[in-house]
Amino acid sequence: MVNTNSGHGGKAGLSSFRKSGLKQLSAGSLLFDCVIYALLLAMILVFLYPIYYMAVVSVSNGMNVIRGEVKWFPIGFNLEAYKMILSDKSIIRSYGNTLLYTSVGTFINVAATALCAYPLSRSKLYGRGLFTLLIIITMLFHGGMIPSYLVVNTLNMTNSIWAIVIPPAINVWYMIIMRTFFQNIPNEIHESAFIDGANDLLVFVRIVLPLSMPVIATMTMFYAVWHWNSFFPAMIYLFDSELYPVQIIMRSMLIDGSVGNNDPARDLTTIQTNMKYAVIIVTILPIIMVYPFIQKYFVQGAMVGSLKG
Repeated sequence: MVNTNSGHGGKAGLSSFRKSGLKQLSAGSLLFDCVIYALLLAMILVFLYPIYYMAVVSVSNGMNVIRGEVKWFPIGFNLEAYKMILSDKSIIRSYGNTLLYTSVGTFINVAATALCAYPLSRSKLYGRGLFTLLIIITMLFHGGMIPSYLVVNTLNMTNSIWAIVIPPAINVWYMIIMRTFFQNIPNEIHESAFIDGANDLLVFVRIVLPLSMPVIATMTMFYAVWHWNSFFPAMIYLFDSELYPVQIIMRSMLIDGSVGNNDPARDLTTIQTNMKYAVIIVTILPIIMVYPFIQKYFVQGAMVGSLKG
């Protein structure tokens, strides 16, 4: 006679063992998640605190900043530093110049990079390997500052917007990322378009570009940040102060201490302490405001364009 109780007991023991294992696994997963979230919060604090500190110092009293009393919250709240910065008309003009250089330069960069990357991504291009090699050589070897200036000067582009936006028209590394993204678009899409009578230009404009919005948004962000922060080409190629970007004006403010209306009644301590932090906040604020709107494209385009293929 078979003892059925032992079978039921075995099943009950196995079930309890599985439940205990699941509880241990759940507890381990919960602990792991807590550690990950703690590390992420710590990293967020490390990255964001410098920006937060600069914003707090820029609206605090200069003497409290010098004594090291300002840590987390502003002391002696005032907007004197921002008033001094914005009281100079050259700041408004230079902001307009920077917006112009950034918008025009970014458009040229993205258009030139895409037009270069797309042909190199097509296997039917004759001599594709040679062209790619020649382009990569320009990333490794550069003519130097003096030859570059002589070329720009010979083309009569000095002291104009074209000296800022034309020489850096293509970044080779960004072009390689975009080419890799284009290579991941299935060939069947191109072939079906060609069967319907489309040419290469129409396929590029009507099919490839709409499918490549992630990498295009990524390249737009990369190029826009570079143009916004760039000041060295303006120092070399621009001679008229009315053409200076905001970075040149801000740099002269920090070095020379000349700010707007030099009112002797204004506190010199505020000029020397609050102003440099206010300058940084005013300069980086536009890029910080734009980034959240293209973050999802930025992450997707950077990962797919650089890792796949």
